[in-house]
Amino acid sequence: MTSNFPLDLPDQEWRTRLSELEYHVLRESGTEAPFSGEYTDTSTEGVYECRACGTELFRSEAKFSSHCGWPSFFEPLAEDRVIYLEDHSIPGRPRVEVRCTACNSHLGHVFRGEGYPTPTDERYCINSICLRLVPARHQTSPGEAT
Repeated sequence: MTSNFPLDLPDQEWRTRLSELEYHVLRESGTEAPFSGEYTDTSTEGVYECRACGTELFRSEAKFSSHCGWPSFFEPLAEDRVIYLEDHSIPGRPRVEVRCTACNSHLGHVFRGEGYPTPTDERYCINSICLRLVPARHQTSPGEAT
């Protein structure tokens, strides 16, 4: 069977590459406990990539403090990096799931119209365990010592 996701792997390969919790959240659409993730309160400049496949997903400039227990972003790096699926897993509360376009891994959910003072009025509520932060490299000016 051929996958429509360029970086998708057989299930056994994901189980080998990912920890048990990473596998549960990324491949089984689980959720890490609130306020437990390493990036919930991080303000380091850089790019957040998919922990499963390395695709760049979010920039630190789009991260904001929502105090919800998970890292929040107001937009993805580019719309072609994520896909959106209707999620009816909680009865009476439909949500929009966010997945990585490259490997089809679950990332979290996006919520709209919550009133946060962001340019998009959207909150991408993303599990820390789904991300890997690649800090921005220090850029030196011409003539500056490295």
